[in-house]
Amino acid sequence: MKITRVSDDTDRHKGIEMPKMKSHKGARKRFKITGSGKVKRMRAFKSHILTKKTSKRKRRLRQETTIHTSGETRNIKRLLQA
Repeated sequence: MKITRVSDDTDRHKGIEMPKMKSHKGARKRFKITGSGKVKRMRAFKSHILTKKTSKRKRRLRQETTIHTSGETRNIKRLLQA
């Protein structure tokens, strides 16, 4: 904790600076908030064992999608502090 003092020399301005709120690093790497407030994410199942997947399926997996469940959206926004 950091104790700060304002330029005034009165003791009533002395305060303790609380720790900053930090966003969840794992969520920050995985999700983005759109301008309208929706949560974007990349699709799963695109990292390995791609030979048995069709080209159409792999193409579809490259696309971003939004999270439609309101509860999940709320939790992710809380993690991102958006």
